[in-house]
Amino acid sequence: MARIAARPDATAERVLEPLVRDCPACGRRMWADYDNHRTVTTLDEVLALRLKVRRCHNGSCPRHRRPYRPEAEGRIALPEHEFGLDVIALVGALRYGGHRSVPEIHQELLARRVVICQRTVTNLLDRYDELLALSMADGRRLRDVTRREGRVILAIDGLQPDVGHEVLWVLRDCLSGQVLLARSLLSATAADLAGLITSVRAALGDGGGGGGVPITAALSDGQHSVRNAVRLALPGVPHQLCHFHYLREAGRPLYEMDRHAKKELKKRVRGVRPIERRVEGRGDDPLARATRRYCAAVRSAITDDGRPPLAASGLTLHGRLRSVDRSLGRLAKKGRPAAS
Repeated sequence: MARIAARPDATAERVLEPLVRDCPACGRRMWADYDNHRTVTTLDEVLALRLKVRRCHNGSCPRHRRPYRPEAEGRIALPEHEFGLDVIALVGALRYGGHRSVPEIHQELLARRVVICQRTVTNLLDRYDELLALSMADGRRLRDVTRREGRVILAIDGLQPDVGHEVLWVLRDCLSGQVLLARSLLSATAADLAGLITSVRAALGDGGGGGGVPITAALSDGQHSVRNAVRLALPGVPHQLCHFHYLREAGRPLYEMDRHAKKELKKRVRGVRPIERRVEGRGDDPLARATRRYCAAVRSAITDDGRPPLAASGLTLHGRLRSVDRSLGRLAKKGRPAAS
């Protein structure tokens, strides 16, 4: 059936680059060959993703001209899917944890401002079931999809749609792009996560006896339980943090300072509503119209939050309030607005 309504416009943009710059097969530097674009609807926003794809140009390399996509792409959405993994996790949690019907899940997603049709909810529920079925798949499938690469770069990520829900843990191979295992857990201790990694190692035949596909590196957001799990299940295997999470943690002190500054600035501009009440009912009076516009500008400035670490909402608020203050100063010099 053809789509009868246009997809919503993207509300945010993100550029993703591979963390690995050197070819996993030959070790030479991979070239940034081209960009891919895709739009993914998550619970929080509609993301326009720009993906930097690298390829090895060593003619004798087994990975010659084979694309290496950004690792972070897999933690946002499955290949060729319009909706993020967090949406799939919420659909599964509502169905099996909350015992909701498909129409009820559809209404819940609409209430969260996720533009989706009821048939797609059914499809996403099927994807959730397929992900969980991977935990019971035999190791032959995993070895078949990873043997061509000769090794596995394991990415580990957990998705919890709401506090109190089970966390959907997804383990995937960055080289082949395949999800190796997915399982819902109520707890996320190091022992639980190490058990998942050990299950993947066993399915891959990575036991040191030969014939299996080894896990040569791991990627995650740096959560302490994940770090400990990798240390337990993959001793000696390099573990790299996602660049976005690393930057966010490094910028946390600045973020706290910026948030405090924003709170203090908001204290100075309280009382917008009483000013608006004074000019209510004054119609097209130029002074009332200008007052309402300034109040709307201040209200918009104090409610616009940035996303750390790259968007400092306190500095943004300071800049916008300075612009409003300067405009008011220029207006005061000109005098009362003339009637049109």
